[in-house]
Parts: sequence; structure tokens; C-alpha cells
Amino acid sequence: MIALAAQPVVQDKNCLSEIFVLSHTDLNLISFRLSPLTDREDGLRLSYRFSRYFPNVIVVWKEGLFYALAKQGQTLPADAEWTGALEYIHREICEPSDPEWRFQRSRNPQVTPDIIAAFAEQILDVSQPFRPKTVYSEQSIEVKRRADFGAATVEINQMIYPAIALSPHSRITFQGTLDGFLANHPYRQNPERLLVGLKVETLDTDSTATIEEIVGTIAEHKNVLLTKASGAISRTALEEAPADQPVVAVRFGQNSKRLYPYAMAALRPCVTAETANQLDVDFGTLLEQTKISYADRQQLLREYSAAAKEALRPYGIQFLKAINGRGNGDLFWLPEQPIEQTPIQFGNAVAGLYSGILRGLASGGVYQRHRDYQNASERPVRLAVLNLLKPEAQVNGFMQQVRQQLDRYKFPSLQLNSSTEAISVENWNSPEGRATLEDKLDELMTIKPDIMFVFLPQSDRSCDDDESGSLYHRIYSKLLRRQIASQFIYEETLRKETRYVLNQVMLGVLAKLGNIPFVLAEPLQVADVFIGLDVARSKKRRLSGSMNACAGVCLYGNRGEFIRAKSEDAAIEGEEIPQRFLEALLPAGALRGKTVLIYRDGRFCGEEVTHLLNWAAAIQSRFILVECRKSGTSRLYNLPRSNSEGGRSIAAPTRGLGLKLSSHEAILVTTQVSDRIGVPRPIRLTVRPEGHPASIEQIMDATLKLTLLHHGALKPPRLPMLLHGADRLADLRLNGVYVPECDRQFWL
Repeated sequence: MIALAAQPVVQDKNCLSEIFVLSHTDLNLISFRLSPLTDREDGLRLSYRFSRYFPNVIVVWKEGLFYALAKQGQTLPADAEWTGALEYIHREICEPSDPEWRFQRSRNPQVTPDIIAAFAEQILDVSQPFRPKTVYSEQSIEVKRRADFGAATVEINQMIYPAIALSPHSRITFQGTLDGFLANHPYRQNPERLLVGLKVETLDTDSTATIEEIVGTIAEHKNVLLTKASGAISRTALEEAPADQPVVAVRFGQNSKRLYPYAMAALRPCVTAETANQLDVDFGTLLEQTKISYADRQQLLREYSAAAKEALRPYGIQFLKAINGRGNGDLFWLPEQPIEQTPIQFGNAVAGLYSGILRGLASGGVYQRHRDYQNASERPVRLAVLNLLKPEAQVNGFMQQVRQQLDRYKFPSLQLNSSTEAISVENWNSPEGRATLEDKLDELMTIKPDIMFVFLPQSDRSCDDDESGSLYHRIYSKLLRRQIASQFIYEETLRKETRYVLNQVMLGVLAKLGNIPFVLAEPLQVADVFIGLDVARSKKRRLSGSMNACAGVCLYGNRGEFIRAKSEDAAIEGEEIPQRFLEALLPAGALRGKTVLIYRDGRFCGEEVTHLLNWAAAIQSRFILVECRKSGTSRLYNLPRSNSEGGRSIAAPTRGLGLKLSSHEAILVTTQVSDRIGVPRPIRLTVRPEGHPASIEQIMDATLKLTLLHHGALKPPRLPMLLHGADRLADLRLNGVYVPECDRQFWL
């Protein structure tokens, strides 16, 4: 193997986060509990209601206790006033048969940094000090700049401090209401088909929810809904709604157990790529308007921080500066060398850098051939083509270049069907069209290809939710059941530069055939085996409210070599992966006695951690448990230069930049995008303390390098490849494509 000298990087501490540290003095607060004891969902719901019932009093909930903070100099409510508030709130949100809560004051409240941070978040939520800015308006659609904010904590010099995260974001808002949207929709005669699964926003609070079901009509629910309507818009909508208008039940957050009935006039549809067509607006144009330049972001952060400072001051909470490299450089992290210079290994002991994948692959070939292609001279790659496009000449030329590329990478090929004449499936959503397609697929599969290239019309990309399904999933599922790899090429792709398309496609083709194109030159030290776990959860519009959830898992070695993958063969309820599924997904034979790093897409749910640790003990293994969250993560920036006023202007973060929030939690930038596209969204990594210990620096280093192992594209994904694959497996299972245990990365 050719040795490569890693190029050291200068640790640039000129960085900025969107996390602002807080301090506090002379807090005017009490704590209390309610009986019967409240769970987390009830605790958060009640604290929200208390904070809006009492002027200038903020209430938060933490581990069974409520904490109430009043403005300095203001008297907190007496016990009788709290009891009166409870009676009012109970009538508002509970059923008559639900037990009533009893108020009990607690002594000597112990206020922790996370409680101070929760106070700050609730103060900002109640006072709403951030003014939205409209930057685009078209017909009934507006794009507004808003402030995202949330409670946080940060560890500095082994001390935990409260903090608040502030981030500018853009929201596309429909100015009409859900009932008006339904009245003008082609599916208005079948509201269940349109509404179930639709994402909506409440007009009162701008909160986002999902419609789970239609529960009746206004005539049936009006009196009950009026007693629970806390917002002026909701109450007016109820009073004015026609008696036969549907009432929908919505869920706030994926894991909430409760459904809340709403009149449609109190909701508006979220603007998505799908609903934009019905609203007669161009979604691509709207997305362009959501982009926020770095200069605008910096100005908005200044405005938001000033507004937050004024809102928090009356309660005794001081808003300090954002965490930055000049003040807390030791909190920021970068890899030892730029991630693009990570050494990787190809076949024949040829080494290279990640930035030169194609050169290394052409020079050394794939790192590991699948057993079917150990002897290239005796076993050429057998290609088949299914062309659903016209003209045929484009497809012929493309396939000729595919064969040339396979030869370049030492994989001789044979195209089994020499003709790429297009077949017409213009009526594919009819039984006759689908039958024609099935016959053609059966004919092609009888010649036993290793991989089938399928050329699809561009319109098929938006057909997944149609009752007949998309061509993609219909063909993909049929090929997968016969263990035939596939490469789909859409009409628009063929219009691009051929060399660029082939560079993106060929790497994935080699991996789909079971080969491992390249691995890390040096093994990751933190674990022996790396696993990605994901649960896909979807509400199918056409299935009248049914809920499905499926799990997928991918296993990789400590050099990033793909080992195996599978999805669970039965749907599961909710987000938690049951114990029997976890044990089936994590094979004892492959993991026994090893250190295993398990990434969970999102948070570990329910008893998953307990089940995993019990399984680890049973097979004498050590499980490092890491949560990887994609949403709600604060951005990081570079501060590379001084501006005309002597300050620094924020710029795109270096790929690999991390912020250590504590010894077990960090924010990590795993992607790099052009300024024209936007600002990179980091991921948030949390090492669960119940599992085998690992330093957060080791986890960041491993996570970053595992993003490089995407053998299906030259641009690394945002997630480590094992999570990227697990997500794909679970999503395919939701679409009816079941993957038994396999040793090929067919999903690339």
C-alpha cells in the first residue's frame, strides 16, 4: 500500500455559533407539583397554559415539578389563584371524566441550568419579541423571515451554563384557510383523501401539526370545541363555520399521544411541493426566496439577540454573547486534516485521497470485488435495459459509454438485449398498461441480468402517492425480489453533461453489484463495528388514516467496509423499535465480543436503550449509543475577515467544523454547499451515558469519515453512510419493498 502523508490543518478558531449563553440574578420563583402526577406531555401542555393564564408569570415543567418565574418586583399568584387556574384549564383541555389536579407547593426549589434555559424559551414564546419580515408575496402566498429559538445548555470549563439558541429561518405561509383550500381542490368531494396526512399550521399560534383523521362535522362537535377554543381565531372560525363542515383531529409532533380537534377555518395548509401546484404557485421560485444570505443572517442575528435581551431582562435573566472562537476556542473542533484529504484505499493496495476517488479507482480498481466477479475474464457484468423514453438514440449512446466506463474499471460487460427500443407505458396507471409493463419486465428477467438500467419519464418522480404507485417502486420492487440490481435514469438526467452523469452513476453501479469501491486507509479506533438504525414512519393519504412504521439497519466495518443490511419484515407501531426486532436486526454472531457503535436516526425511543444494553450483555459486547438528529440544530459559521466597520462578517463554515456542547454532545457540520444554495445544516450528536463510553471528539471524527463512504455519489451525504442506508431501507419497506438480509448496497 502506498503511504500518504496527511496534511496538517491549522485549527482556525474564528468561528461563531447561534447559541447565546445566559446568566441570572435574584430570580422571583416558586415550584410546585400536581397530583395525580403528570407525565411529560401533560407537564408541557399545562406549563404552556399557565404561562398564558397569568400575566408576567412564566411556568415550565421538569421531571415532575413545575417552576413558576415572575417578573422582578411582581408578586407571584397565591395558592388559591393557582387552584382557580387549574379549574379553568381543566375545563378547557380535559374531558369531564378526567381526574382534576390538586396543587401542592414545593419547598426550596433547586434551579438547574436547563430550567433557566427552559424559562428563557418560554418567555420568548409568550412575549413573541421577534418581528417577522415579509420578503416575498405572490397571490395568497408569503415568504417571511422568522426566528427559531430553543433552550440549550453548554459546558464551559467543566461548568454547565444555560443558553438559548437563536436562528433565522424562512417560512412559506399560505394566507388562506384550510376550508377555502378544500373548496377549490379537485378532491373536495373526497375530503378524507386530501386531508388525512396533510401538514397544517394553526392560525392562532403558527404551530405545525398533521391531520390524523376526520372526526365528524361542526354540528356534532361545536359546543365541545367552543369550550376548548382558547384562541380568538379558533373561536371565530367555530362560530362562523357551516354545520356540515368537517372537523379534523391533528397531532402536534410525531410522538404526541394526543389528538386535538380543529375547525378547518382555524387551520391553513403548509406549503409543500405537492400543495404548491394546487395553490397555483411555483414551488421552485418560493424556495429561492427562502434563501437567506450570510449578510442578512448576520443582521437578523443582531436584531434577534437585541430583542431577546430586552424580553428576558425583566425576569432577571441576562442574555450574553454568542459562543465564538475568540472567547471559547477550545469548544470548537476540526479534524486533524481537511476531510477531503482523508486517505482512502482502492484495490491492488493503491492509496489515494478522498478528493481523487475517480483517479484512484481507475488506477487500482475496486477495493474488494464481490464473489460473483472474482474472475473478471470469466464473469462479465450482464446488463439489461428497460427504456420507457423517446428518442432511443440518447439511451443507446448512454449505454455505450456505460460499457466503456465498466471496462475502464476492469469490469468487462455484456449487454444482453442489444435493442433499446422504447416501450409505451403512457397508460401505465391502467390495468392494461401495468400488465404490459409486467410482461416486459418478466421477459427481461428471464435473461438473468446482474443489473438493469431503467430509463423513466420525469413525471414519474411525483407519482409515489398515486393509487397505482410510481413506475419506480413497481419496477424496483419486482427486480429486488429477484435479487437484480437496478440503476434508474430520469429523462432530465439524460439532458445533462454525459461525463458528469457517468461519474455520479458508475461508482454506484459498482457498489450495487456487491463490490466495495474503496475504504478508509486507516481503521477507526472508536469501535470494531458501526451500525445505523432508523425507523421510517408515514401516513398514507390513500389508506384512510393508516399508520405504518418500519425499521432498517446497516452494518459497516471499522474501515467503512459494507458488511450487510436488512429491514424488518413487519410494520411496527410508533417510533420505538421493539426488543424482538432489535435482537433480530443486530446479529449475535457478527457482534459477539466486539465494541459496536450504534447510530440512531433521531432519539432513542421508549425502552430501546434498555433493550440494547440487555442484548449487549447477553452477547458480551460493548454498545456505544449515539443519537443523530437532523432538525432543530443551530448553525455554525466562520468569521474569516473584517468588514468595513472593523467587525467580522460571517461566512460558510468549514466542512467538519464542530461545537462541543458538553463531553457527550456536539454540533457537527458534515456538508459543504455553495452560497447560492444556502447555509449547511449541521447534525447534532449525543452519546448516551448508559452505553459504553466514548469521547465526543472520537464520535465526531468517526461520523465525519463515515459520510465519505457513500459509494453511490461523489458528493457525501449529510448523515454517516450507515444511517443514510438504514433510512433508505426503512423508507423502501413503507413503500412495499421488503429487503431480506443482503450483502449489496442496492439502494445507492
